[in-house]
Amino acid sequence: MKIIVFGATGGVGQFVVKQGLEAGFEVTAFVRTPAKLAISHENLTVIQGDAFNQAEVTATIAGQDAVVSCLGSSRGMKKSTELQEMTKNIVVGMQEQKVERIVYTASAGVHNELTGISGKLVMMLLKNTLIDHRVAVEYIKSYKLNYTIVRPMSLTNHDFTGKYRESATNVPSKSSSIPRADVAHFILKALADSNYVNTSIAVAT
Repeated sequence: MKIIVFGATGGVGQFVVKQGLEAGFEVTAFVRTPAKLAISHENLTVIQGDAFNQAEVTATIAGQDAVVSCLGSSRGMKKSTELQEMTKNIVVGMQEQKVERIVYTASAGVHNELTGISGKLVMMLLKNTLIDHRVAVEYIKSYKLNYTIVRPMSLTNHDFTGKYRESATNVPSKSSSIPRADVAHFILKALADSNYVNTSIAVAT
């Protein structure tokens, strides 16, 4: 499978690239700063570009089987429309290049699914980021793509476990975090499994 990874130099994105190559995927990494991706492989193509540039995004999607978005906002927790703007470019590019499969990495809380005092506090803290993600997710759905929305709990740099749990409704119980490497593993698993098409899955260890 040929995949293009947006946000390939980010915490989750780098693991998607690395694990994807190890699993036999042909990977295109779309990055603003290629030097930040310290990976080389015969099945890796690195494209320097800007996800805010519609023409660059569309051209790079050509010939791909699927798209993975691990994009983040440069605005941190401040109000932003960056995620929805970049996602719109990706979706338009997919339509033009007739690519239907996308895995989009959002965040737990994007569906207002976190409960309890701690859950409400997290959603309040991430309010602006979640709003941006929600618009991006709805944009993906409106184009009727074959999507999987990934909703990781708090991300850590702990070692890969392969023992994370999934929930298509709320979030896994008694969980608050997940290693970035495990999120990447789920993304690649979802790409290869049609049971994850048109689902939104929370993941946590």
